[in-house]
Amino acid sequence: MENKPKPIFSSKAPDPVGAYPHARRVDNLLFLSGVGPREKGTKKIPGVELDEQGKIISCDFEKQCHSVFKNIKYILEDAGSGWDKIIDVTVFLTNMKRDFATYNRIYSEYFKENQPCRTTVEVLSLPTPISIELKVIATIK
Repeated sequence: MENKPKPIFSSKAPDPVGAYPHARRVDNLLFLSGVGPREKGTKKIPGVELDEQGKIISCDFEKQCHSVFKNIKYILEDAGSGWDKIIDVTVFLTNMKRDFATYNRIYSEYFKENQPCRTTVEVLSLPTPISIELKVIATIK
């Protein structure tokens, strides 16, 4: 019997910015789409202040990190998985030199017990005015 990938939408995480689900389940694996720091029901980005033209005035990277991790937790929980089930993390940063040390410090706070594989990549930009996005793979029963 074929196990078709099952799309998953979280009731607590912000809506995706495109035509994709928050996650897809395939057998006992859960693949999360890229997750940013936006808040559910709004375009507000914690830690980011924009001018009238949508250009970034100020950026609190630490607030963005905590918000991304919160959104990932929401998606994992709504899918029936959990933080301790994460097996792989890919992080996209728009400014590696400025933000990597902060990300690394915050990451180590969230992953004291469970230490998944991890890749960090610098990108020129992300679809919204954010500085960080995570792509996660977790297990699920």
